[in-house]
Parts: sequence; structure tokens; C-alpha cells
Amino acid sequence: MNSEEPLEEWARKREERRERTRGRLRAVPLTEGPHRGAHVDPGAPRAIQEFNGAEWVTVSIADSLEAAKAILYPPGPVKERPVPRPTLGQGRGRHRRTAPPKDATS
Repeated sequence: MNSEEPLEEWARKREERRERTRGRLRAVPLTEGPHRGAHVDPGAPRAIQEFNGAEWVTVSIADSLEAAKAILYPPGPVKERPVPRPTLGQGRGRHRRTAPPKDATS
């Protein structure tokens, strides 16, 4: 906090930061000793915690790092494949006609 900054302004900025982080999830390994990198013990269970704006609250337990990643990073929506554009006929010019469908009889 800047000593010249009014308390109301500081409180407003603090509340904005808390709102941005609310609902965030993290996975904490349930092992002895200090927390290390997630890759150190991938088979260890993990506590899934959610930030509620003031503190981290445990919401779930995952069996391993792989299970924790599935909770933290769910797959996104499946995008539909675009409809293929019709192919152009023989030749090199800009004014080529589109090729007839392959199942059409001439």
C-alpha cells in the first residue's frame, strides 16, 4: 500500500484482485515435507483446493497427478470440422468451374 494512496482506493484495488482470483483451483500434494514440484511424486494423492476470495478451501481429493490434471484442466468443447470447400476443375485460371461431384454420372 502506498502511503499517499487513500484507504478507499487501496480497498477497491484489493477487492478487484480478490474477485479475479476467486474460484481458482490448485492441486496440493499430500506428502511429507515441503511442497516441491508437481512432477516429483506423480503417484501421490493431491488435495484440490479452491480460492474463495480469502483462503484456500479443500473441495476434493485426487488419487494422482493425472487425476488432478483432469480436474484442473477439463477438456474444452469439441469443435466441429468445417465443411470442405468444393475443389476446382482442371486448369490454372481463376475462372475454373468447380469439379462435379464424384458420385454424379455424366
